[in-house]
Amino acid sequence: MTVRLWFKLNWSSKFILLVEYDGTQYHGFQWQVGVPTIQDELEQAIGRVCGQSSRVMAASRTDAGVHARGQVASFWAKSALDTMTLVRALNHYLPGDIAVKAAYRASDDFGVRRDAVSREYHYHIHSSNTRSPLSQRFALFLPGMLDIGAMNEACQLMQGEHDFVSFASALDGPESTIRNVHEAEVREDGEFTVFRIVANSFLPHQVRSTVGLLTRLGRGNISTEGFRDIMEARRLGLAGPLSPPCGLCLMNVKYPAPLGI
Repeated sequence: MTVRLWFKLNWSSKFILLVEYDGTQYHGFQWQVGVPTIQDELEQAIGRVCGQSSRVMAASRTDAGVHARGQVASFWAKSALDTMTLVRALNHYLPGDIAVKAAYRASDDFGVRRDAVSREYHYHIHSSNTRSPLSQRFALFLPGMLDIGAMNEACQLMQGEHDFVSFASALDGPESTIRNVHEAEVREDGEFTVFRIVANSFLPHQVRSTVGLLTRLGRGNISTEGFRDIMEARRLGLAGPLSPPCGLCLMNVKYPAPLGI
């Protein structure tokens, strides 16, 4: 078994990375023993470029098989490289399904998770009658019509501050299960149905559980009132089962000021 030791060093700079990845082959963002993760690949690349570094922290710890276009991560390191050179160097060592899109220097007190004001996720459903080999890694294949109007009625119910424990599969301790959903909507985009949700933060598996329940509603298996009842019951895991991870993508993490300023 591999054991990692991280020493407290006198780091000179905190860096922020904007990261894009295809999560299909990874067991989520967070480092785990003996399995590939996004964090492990980033830390290996940073180690080769910068020598020593702190652990990489992410704004949102995506699950196994989940993708990202706008993941934000931070780490401490002693490096004289300018940020553009850092991006090129990291991408040289990263595998083809992970890329650093931008890098910035951050103030010492910047917290990549704590300071985020919202996270935006999209979930893609391929609604065509025939499957698509080119999109199957990034969308759930669910042929047939969905009632988009009913799904958007349920999206209206979710907006605002609510207890979303019914949409969580597990809890990370005694934290509050109340979250503030800023925006939620379902739209059609050609052969795809796209669910978009923006919130201050999310409970474990909240988005995939929400999509699972929304697709049941869209297919007529439950009513809008049934959706409301599940939401208001506030019982852990009641909204399940989860939709597959392939359709989920972290699109954006917002902060009070743009990154790099």
